[in-house]
Amino acid sequence: MPTAHLDDRAIVSVTGADAEHFLQNIVTADLDALAHGEAKPSALLTPQGKILFDFLISRTGDHQGFRLECRADIADDFLRRLMLYRLRAKVEISKQEEPLVAVSWGSDSAASENDSTWLRDTRFPDSAPAWRSYAATAAGDGSAWHAFRVASGVAESGTDYALGDAFPHDVLLDQTGGVGFRKGCYVGQEVVSRMQHRGTARRRVLIVSGDPLPAPGTDVVANGRPIGTLGSTAAGRGLAILRIDRVKDALDAGHPIEAGGTPLAVAIPDWATFTFPESTPGEDA
Repeated sequence: MPTAHLDDRAIVSVTGADAEHFLQNIVTADLDALAHGEAKPSALLTPQGKILFDFLISRTGDHQGFRLECRADIADDFLRRLMLYRLRAKVEISKQEEPLVAVSWGSDSAASENDSTWLRDTRFPDSAPAWRSYAATAAGDGSAWHAFRVASGVAESGTDYALGDAFPHDVLLDQTGGVGFRKGCYVGQEVVSRMQHRGTARRRVLIVSGDPLPAPGTDVVANGRPIGTLGSTAAGRGLAILRIDRVKDALDAGHPIEAGGTPLAVAIPDWATFTFPESTPGEDA
C-alpha cells in the first residue's frame, strides 16, 4: 500500500473521567458509535450550525481518552475553544508537540490488519479504503494522498471550504458518519437536524473533472450563473461545493458547467446516498 507522512496536521488530546460525556455534548459525531480502531470525522459547530472546526476523532488506549486530529494551523484556536466548554468537567485538554500522522490507502489491508497502530479512516468506502496512524513512520510527501482524497470525494477545510461558511451537509458529514442524528443535543444540533429532516440541503461536495482545472477558489458557473466554488484539485479532478439544484437544471437544459473557462464534468461521489433533486428544494435553514 502507498503511505505518506502528513506534516500539516496536529493532535489535540482530551482525557479524563468525563472526556466522553464532555465531547458527546458538543461535537457532531456520536461517540457511542465510535469503535476502537476507527478514526471518524466530526466537527464543532457554531450555534447557527456551521462548521467552526473539523477534525478526525479516535479513542486512545486508556479507554478514557480521545485523539482529535485537525489542521495544524487551527489547533491552538481549537484547543482554546474546547477549554471554553470545559467548565467543571473532569477533563484534561492538551496539544501534542510534534505529532506523527501517517496515512495509507488502497485495497490491500495487510498493514492495518497486522499492525494495531493503524486506524480505519471511516470517511472512505470499503471499495477505496484508507487508514491513519499516530505511531508509524511513512514515506511519501502527501501529494499522492491528496490526489486519492480528491478522487474519493472527501473534502477538508482549507482548500475545499472555509471554516464558518459551511454546514455539515454541505461537506457530506451526514454521509460519512460525521453527524449523529440519534444522539442528544450538541452545539448547533437544532439547525443540522432540521436540515436533515426537511431534506433542505442544497449545497453538496461533488467531484469535477476538466483540463486544465483552475485554482481553488474559482467560481463554478452554469449558464453564466454562479453555482459554487472549486476546491482541491489533483490529476485533472477536483472537489467543488455546488448547488445541486442548479447543477440539475443545467444538466437538464444542456447548459455547460464551467470554472475559469474550462468545461467541467460533474459527478456525485459513488459512495454517497444523495441524488440530484427532481425539483428545486426549499431554502436552507
